[in-house]
Amino acid sequence: MKHSRVTLHTVCGLEELPAHGAKGVSHVLSILDPGWPDPDFGGYSAHRRTTLRFHDAIAPGPGLVLPERHDVEAILAFGRAMDEDEAEEAHVLVHCHLGLSRSTAALASLFAQAEPETPATELIARLHALRDGAWPNARMIGFADDALGRDGTLVEAVRRLHGIQLAKNPSLDALMRSLNRSEEVEAAITG
Repeated sequence: MKHSRVTLHTVCGLEELPAHGAKGVSHVLSILDPGWPDPDFGGYSAHRRTTLRFHDAIAPGPGLVLPERHDVEAILAFGRAMDEDEAEEAHVLVHCHLGLSRSTAALASLFAQAEPETPATELIARLHALRDGAWPNARMIGFADDALGRDGTLVEAVRRLHGIQLAKNPSLDALMRSLNRSEEVEAAITG
């Protein structure tokens, strides 16, 4: 961020949203499947919210709406607008359905935008510490890497995180392949 302020970050899934209502969230980035109803934010104080709608996918498939470059540009615009707020403290909540892939890719993108001098490996390590099960969507990360001029470092750091997740939980291999995300698995394995 350009000015010094405290910024808290939360990443979560839909089922976790009610638990964060009383935590002073000031900015919400919602990433939902197309046609999914908006979640209830009735327990939240006033906040700015941006909603994007696309599936958690990296390759075309029947009925899938892929994340596109313009979606990542909207995420980065969300970050710029948040940066322009003059509040001394911000609490950013980014969510998708499970809080593991689209939301973590979005938060990684926001980290990379806010801290252009911080190495991608540090940003992704911070993301992993914040959300242990993080598996950022590689398609979104590729677009963010391009938009932010990261020269492949963000993509590489996420590939390494995918490798860590596979080593920790080998059953993710079959799960991610069943979700048409073999490309991420292969990249993590062959590194």
